[in-house]
Amino acid sequence: MPLVDTHSHVDVARFDEDRDAVLERAWEAGLDWLVVVGSGEGPDGARRALSLAKDHERVFATIGVHPHEAKEWSLLKNPEYRDLAADPKVVAVGEIGLDYHYMHSPREEQQARFREFLSLGGALEKPVVVHSREAGEDTIAILREMRSEYPAGVMHCFSGDYAMARDCLDLGLYLSISGVVTFKNADALREVVRKVPAENLLIETDCPYLTPAPHRGKRNEPSFVPFVAKKIAEIKGLSFDDVARITSLNARKLFGFDPTKEARTTYRIRNSLYINLTNRCTLACTFCPKFVDFMVKGHFLKIGAKGPDPEAVLQEIDAASAGKRPDEVVFCGYGEPTLRLEELKVIAKGLKERGHRVRLNTDGLGNLVHGRDITPELDGVVDTVSVSLNAQDAETYARYCPSRYKTEAYENVKDFIRCARSRLPDVQATVVGLADVDVEACRRIAEEELGVRFRFRPLDEVG
Repeated sequence: MPLVDTHSHVDVARFDEDRDAVLERAWEAGLDWLVVVGSGEGPDGARRALSLAKDHERVFATIGVHPHEAKEWSLLKNPEYRDLAADPKVVAVGEIGLDYHYMHSPREEQQARFREFLSLGGALEKPVVVHSREAGEDTIAILREMRSEYPAGVMHCFSGDYAMARDCLDLGLYLSISGVVTFKNADALREVVRKVPAENLLIETDCPYLTPAPHRGKRNEPSFVPFVAKKIAEIKGLSFDDVARITSLNARKLFGFDPTKEARTTYRIRNSLYINLTNRCTLACTFCPKFVDFMVKGHFLKIGAKGPDPEAVLQEIDAASAGKRPDEVVFCGYGEPTLRLEELKVIAKGLKERGHRVRLNTDGLGNLVHGRDITPELDGVVDTVSVSLNAQDAETYARYCPSRYKTEAYENVKDFIRCARSRLPDVQATVVGLADVDVEACRRIAEEELGVRFRFRPLDEVG
C-alpha cells in the first residue's frame, strides 16, 4: 500500500547534494507523495519549499512562520506569505504554533503569529499544521479560541500525553506520528498511539530530524516512513498495509485531495477478509459511524441496495486469498448480514468447501426478524458467531440500539446467543464502551448467565 510523508524538510541544505536521489528513494520505498514544509528561514524558506513542490509532481508544500521566527516575520510586514500560501501546490498553512523550549521569540510574539496564521488558514480554506513544544496548554487554548477560524488541522510530531491527544481530537485535529515512536524512551507516545484510533493518525519523518530506529544517528529522509508505519502497526495490532491505507486516506482528506471511494464488498483488515453483504440494518444504533462516514479502516463500505451476488463474493475471496490466505473470513460490513440469510448461507457453504474458517458478526436479532430459530441453518458453515449484546438491560439497549422491536429486542438477543451456543462451536458476546453501559454486568451476563465468551470493544475503534 502507498504511504505519505506529511511533514518533511527535504528543501533544506542538508539535502542539496543528493535531493533527487532522496526523492527517488522515497518513491522506491512506496511513498505516493510527500509534503515539504515552508516554515523557517523566513520568506526565502517558504519560496524554496514552494519551488521544490512546483518542480516535482508528487511533492506539495505548506507555508507559514515557525514560532522560532515569530519576532522577525508577520503577515502585516510580509504580505507575500499570503500570496505564497494561496498557490495551488500549497496544501496547508504551517508549520505554525508555539515553542517554549528554546524561546527564540517571546511568548507574546509567538501567540500573535499563531493567531494570524490560523486566520490565514481559514481565509484560504486550507488546513493548518501546528507545532507545539512545551506549550501544550497555551496551544490548546488558542486552538479552542480560534476554532471557527481554521477548517481543519494536524498536530505535527505529536509529543503530548493522552489528555492532550483527546483535546486535539475534540478540536478535529489529526495527530502526526514521527520516528520518535520507535525510540526506546517513547512509551508515553506509544500509549497515545495505542489508544487513538488509526483514523485520527498521520505519519511523518520531519526529516532530516528524528530518524527512526534502526537508523538512529543517520540523516532522516522520506524513505524511512515505512519504519514509522511498521511500528504503528505493531502497537495497534494492525497490518502494515492497514496503517498505510488508513493514514494515506487521512492525508488525502486533510489536505483536500478527494479520497478514492470504490465501494467494497470484500475487504482485508489485518489478515482477515471481511464480507460487506448489505448496508441494511435491523437497528439504528446511536453510535454507528456509518451515519457520519462509510469508511472502515480505509475501506469504503457503501454499496447498492441489492447487495453483492454470492458467486461474485466467492470469486473476490478466491482472488484475495491467492496471494495470502486469510486467517478467517468474516461476515461484517455496515449492515446486518442475517438480513440476507439465504445469500449468507450460500457464501458460507462455499467458504467452508474452500477450507476457510468463517465468522459471523451479528446483532443477534435474526431469529426475531425471520420468525424462527436460524442457528441450525448456520451449523456446519459458521465456526464463530460474535453477537452484539451492548447493554446490561433492555432499557439501556433500546436507548442505544433503537429499533421497531423496542425493549423486546434485548431478550431476543440473549435468546439468540443461547440458541447459537447450543448449536455452534464458538460464540462470544460483545459490548461497546458506551457511557451508561455497565461493562462488568455485561461480562457476568455473557459468561455466567449465557455461558459464552465476552469481548469489550472500544467505542471509537471500528474494525
